[in-house]
Amino acid sequence: MRHTAEVAVRERAELGEGPTWDPAAGRLIWVDILSSRIHTYDPSSGRRTVMATEQHVGAAKPRAGGGLVVNLRDGVGLYDPDGAFSWLTRDPVPGRRGNDAAVAPDGALWAGTMRYDEREAGGSLSRIGPDGSVAVVPEAVAVSNGTGWSPDGRLMYYIDSPTRRIDVFDVEGEHIRGRRPFAVVEPGAGWPDGLTVDAEGCVWTALWDGAAVRRYTPDGRLDLVVELPVRRPTACAFGGPDLADLYISSARTGLVAPHPLSGSLLVLADAGRGVAGVPFAG
Repeated sequence: MRHTAEVAVRERAELGEGPTWDPAAGRLIWVDILSSRIHTYDPSSGRRTVMATEQHVGAAKPRAGGGLVVNLRDGVGLYDPDGAFSWLTRDPVPGRRGNDAAVAPDGALWAGTMRYDEREAGGSLSRIGPDGSVAVVPEAVAVSNGTGWSPDGRLMYYIDSPTRRIDVFDVEGEHIRGRRPFAVVEPGAGWPDGLTVDAEGCVWTALWDGAAVRRYTPDGRLDLVVELPVRRPTACAFGGPDLADLYISSARTGLVAPHPLSGSLLVLADAGRGVAGVPFAG
C-alpha cells in the first residue's frame, strides 16, 4: 500500500494541531496554537474560516449544541454558536498552557496541558465533564498529546511525547486504569504526537521531527509508514463525508529552514475509514 500526501490547505501555521472532523457542519477544525487561531476547512467547497482567540489554543472541538469547546492557556472555555465566550473551567498556572484534547465516547473532554519549557511532570491530563467538573489523572505527564479510543470504547490510547510511547488504558466508566505501553517509537524516528484510531482499531500517529505518520495494528504492530514532505507533522484525523481521508496538521516553529509546506494541512486521500466522532456534551 502506498499513499502520497497532498495539500488540503496551504498555510504557514507556527504550530498547526488537532485536526477534527465536524460532521454536523461538514468541515474540518484545526488550530494554530502559537498564533492563537482556530481554522476551519470545508473540503467540498474549499471554504475556509479563521477565528482569533485571546490565548494560545491547544485544541478546538465541536459541541453538541453548536459552537466549540477550546483548550486554552488558562483552562477550558466554550464558544457559543453566536461567538460568545465563557469559561467552563479556569486554572491558570504560570508557564503552562493547554495542549491536545479529545472528546470521549461519553461526551466528556480529555484535555492535556504542558509547560512551555516542556519540563518533566509539568503537564497534566484531565477529564472535563459537560458540567465543568474536573478529574485530574494521577499520572506524571510532560507533554500531553494524542488521545483516542478503540472503536468499542473499551480502550483509551494516550501519548506523552517525551516517553516515545503510545500507551493504552482500560476504560471503566469515567475512569481509566491499567496504563501500559502499546507501541514504542524508536530513537531517530521522531516523537509521537497526535493520534487517531480507525474503524479497524488501528492507531495512527504523527511523528514530530520524523516527517511521517505511522499506523499500528490493534496488537501494537507497525504495519504502515507514510513519509511526508514536512519535518514536523503534529496530528492526524479522518475526515470527509465517509471519513476516508486522513488529514494531517503540521508545524514550522523552531525550524531554521522549514519546507515550504510546513504549517500546512495535508491529506492522504482514501487512507482508510475513521470512526465517527462525538461532540462535547457541554
